[in-house]
Amino acid sequence: MERRRSGAADGGGRGRAPARGTRRLRGLVLLGPLLVLFLLGSAAPASAHAALRGTDPEDKSVVASAPRHITLTFTESVGLLEDSFRVYAPDNRRVPLGEPRHADGRSDTARTGLPGGLADGTYTVAWRVVSADSHPVSGAFTFSVGAPSPTPPAARVAPAEHPVTASLYDTGRHLAYIAAALLIGTAAFAGLCRPPDPAPLRLPLLTGWWTLLAATVVLLVLRAPYETGTAPGTAFDTSALARTLTGRPGLALLARLALLLLTAAVFLLLSRRRAPAARTPPAHLAAGAALAVALALTWAAAEHASAGIQVPVAMTSSVLHLLAMACWLGGLTALLLTLYRAKTPPPAATVTRFSRLAFASVTVLVLTGVYQSWRGLGSWNALNDSPYGRTLTVKLLVTVLLLAAAGLSRHWTTALAAAETPPPTPHKPTPDPRRALRRSVLAEVTVAVVVLLVTTVLTGTLPARAEAEAAEAPRPQVAGLPGASALTVPYDTGTPGGRGSVQITMDPGRVGENGLQAVVFGPDGGLVTIPELRLSFTLAARDIGPLDAKLTDRGGYWATNDLTLPLDGTWTMKLTVRVSELDQVTETRKVRITR
Repeated sequence: MERRRSGAADGGGRGRAPARGTRRLRGLVLLGPLLVLFLLGSAAPASAHAALRGTDPEDKSVVASAPRHITLTFTESVGLLEDSFRVYAPDNRRVPLGEPRHADGRSDTARTGLPGGLADGTYTVAWRVVSADSHPVSGAFTFSVGAPSPTPPAARVAPAEHPVTASLYDTGRHLAYIAAALLIGTAAFAGLCRPPDPAPLRLPLLTGWWTLLAATVVLLVLRAPYETGTAPGTAFDTSALARTLTGRPGLALLARLALLLLTAAVFLLLSRRRAPAARTPPAHLAAGAALAVALALTWAAAEHASAGIQVPVAMTSSVLHLLAMACWLGGLTALLLTLYRAKTPPPAATVTRFSRLAFASVTVLVLTGVYQSWRGLGSWNALNDSPYGRTLTVKLLVTVLLLAAAGLSRHWTTALAAAETPPPTPHKPTPDPRRALRRSVLAEVTVAVVVLLVTTVLTGTLPARAEAEAAEAPRPQVAGLPGASALTVPYDTGTPGGRGSVQITMDPGRVGENGLQAVVFGPDGGLVTIPELRLSFTLAARDIGPLDAKLTDRGGYWATNDLTLPLDGTWTMKLTVRVSELDQVTETRKVRITR
C-alpha cells in the first residue's frame, strides 16, 4: 500500500527526485519550439501565392508604337500599392505614371497609364502587388518601342523585400501559429478533459495569450513595410499605418487583437469558478468555442483559403483544420504538463477524454487536409514536380510518425484505465502505464513540433495549382500584332555568354498556315546574333511531326511565313539554339493550337 501511495504522489516516479528534470522538460516543451521558430524566421523568404499570368506589352516584346497602358494579369486577385509600378526610360530616368488600378474592374489585374510621346528604345517595368493571401509579390520585365536600345537599361529593381523586415514578419507569423495552438488547445483541454488540478495549465495559457498578442502587434506594425519591401523604420509613417488599417490583412489583425482582449475577459471570468474539476457549463463552452472559431477566421480570411477556387468551402476547411490542429497539438502540451506537474495526477478519465478529443481532431485534420491538399496541388504529378508538393509530402510523412506516436499514447491510455479499475495481481507485475504514457506523450509533442514547422513552411510556398495555372495560361496578344500569340523561352548552354532567351511570335497561332518570328536576346537583355536557330513542332497524340519550321536569318531576327500546322491540339515545340560551332542547347515547350 505504501508503494502505491508513493506512485500516486509523483505519477509513478520515485519521490521528488525528478523535479529538476521536470522543470527542464517543461521549459523545453514551451521554449524549444519558440526558439526553433525564431531560427526559422530568418530562413529564406516565403514565396508569394499570386503568380503572374502575363503582361501587356509582353516581356521583351518590340511594339511599333508606344502603348497607352501597362497591364499585368495574375492567377488570383491582388491588392495594389501606391508604388505598384515603376517604369524606367532608355536613359534610366523614371517615367511619370498614372495611379495604379484594376483593369476593367477585374481584381486579378493591375494597370497603370503611360504618358504620351515615349521615345524609342527599351523600357524597364518594375512592379509589386499584394496577393489575396496577404503575401507581396514583385518582379520586372522589359519592352521596346520601335526597336531595342543598343544598351538596354539596367533593371533598377529594388530587392523583393527588406531582409530585416521579412525576417521579423516571418518570425511573428510563425510565433502566431504556435501561440494559437497553445492557447486554444490548452483551453480546450481544460474545458473538455477536466483535469482535477488545472494549476499547470496556467503557464501555457498565459504563454500562448501573451505570445499571440505580441506577435499580432508586431505583424500589424510591420504590415506596411512588409508589403512595400522597405525597412522596419518606415512602419511609423502615418500614411503607411493608415493604409494597413484599411486593407484586409490589417483588418484581420485588428480583429485578432480585439478577440484576444475579449478572451482575456472570459479567462478572468472562468478563473473565479470554485470547482475546476466539475463539468464546464455549456454556456462557457459555447463562448470559448465561438472565440476559438473567430480567432481561426482571422487566419482564414487573410491567407491561402481566401484566394483561389471554392473560397467559402476553403475558408470553412481552413478554420476546422486550424482548430483541430490546436486541440490536438496544444492539448498534447497541456496533457504533458499535467502528467509531469500536477499535484494530483490526472485520472484515467481525464486522459481518456483527451484521447477521444485527439481522435476527433485527427479525423477532422485528415478530412480537411485531403481537401486542402487537392486544392493546392491540382494533380498527383505535382507531388513530385513542385516545391509545394514536395513540402506537402514531407508533412505527410511526419504526420504518419505523429499518428504512430498518438497510437502508442492511446495504448497506454487504455492500460492506465485498466490499471485504475481492478488492482494488478501481485503475481503478474505490469509496467507503470502512467510513466509510459508520459514518455509517449513527450515523443508525440516532439514530432508535433516538427509538423508545425513543416506546416509554416508549406503556408509560405506557392501552391502547385497556381504555379500550373501560370505556366499553362494562354499567352497575351503581342502589342502591334493583332491575333498573334507569343512566348519567351530561356536557354543556357552552360558556357560563358551562352545564355539568354528567344522571343517567339506566331501569327495567328492557329490551325493552318502561320507566320513565325524569333528574336534572340543575350544575357544582358540585348539583341544577339547566333549562327543557327532551329524550330520544329510535333503532335504526338496524332503521330504527326516533327515539322521543321525552316527558320531563316532575316538580319537581326529569324522568321518563316509558311509554317503549316494541320490539326488542333497540344503540340510540342522543340527549339535548338546554337551559339557557337560547338555549343548548342535544345528546349521544349507545349503549345496549344486551336481552330
